[in-house]
Amino acid sequence: MRPSGRKIDEMRPVSIEIDVTKHAEGSCLIRMGDTHVLCTASVDEKVPPFMRNSGLGWVTAEYGMLPRATTTRNRREAAAGKQSGRTQEIQRLIGRSLRAGVDRVALGERQIVVDCDVIQADGGTRCASITGGWVALRLAVNKLMKAGTITTDPLGDPVSAISCGIYAGQAVMDLDYPEDSEAGVDGNFVMTGGKLIEVQMSAEGATFSREQMDALMDLAMAGGEQLAAAQLAAVK
Repeated sequence: MRPSGRKIDEMRPVSIEIDVTKHAEGSCLIRMGDTHVLCTASVDEKVPPFMRNSGLGWVTAEYGMLPRATTTRNRREAAAGKQSGRTQEIQRLIGRSLRAGVDRVALGERQIVVDCDVIQADGGTRCASITGGWVALRLAVNKLMKAGTITTDPLGDPVSAISCGIYAGQAVMDLDYPEDSEAGVDGNFVMTGGKLIEVQMSAEGATFSREQMDALMDLAMAGGEQLAAAQLAAVK
């Protein structure tokens, strides 16, 4: 039995509210159960120095967690003077995941920065950030196209992500914190159009079989389809 009472292939309730901030070209608040992430996309007509005169666009991401997003207060990383290794790893994952779904030639030589700020955390914050980040990116691109700044849509199928793992000996979909903290195997699956972009998996105190890996893949692909449908419904 899962702590939440969900079935092994049941995702937490998902909601995506768009246009939640005034100034960003694209924004949304994604809720996956008790994990809530504010995602904004900001268009910059300049690209990083290493991209200048390439004719290619760039999409990058930044990630952060508010001090009371968790059960106890965490010190702000700005106060510590540097980002943690975990934060850097997560924002790199978000950036490369979103870039995988972008035609950088069609985007043109400009940059879109996707900021993902975790308001409340209950497991799966990086996956929610990727899923919500694509929605914010989609909305920003829509504005560029409406303005005639770009003429060819640089985005294809939605990019989404979901965590799956082995909890109490069973493959389960969409781990919340109680499951994530005790899972013998934990995996994050990033996908688009029914194909994988990246898989992060590790055994934490227990090994896993090929059969269990296949079961996790099946759950992830089913979850990705559900998330893609929610993303498209939010931006239509």
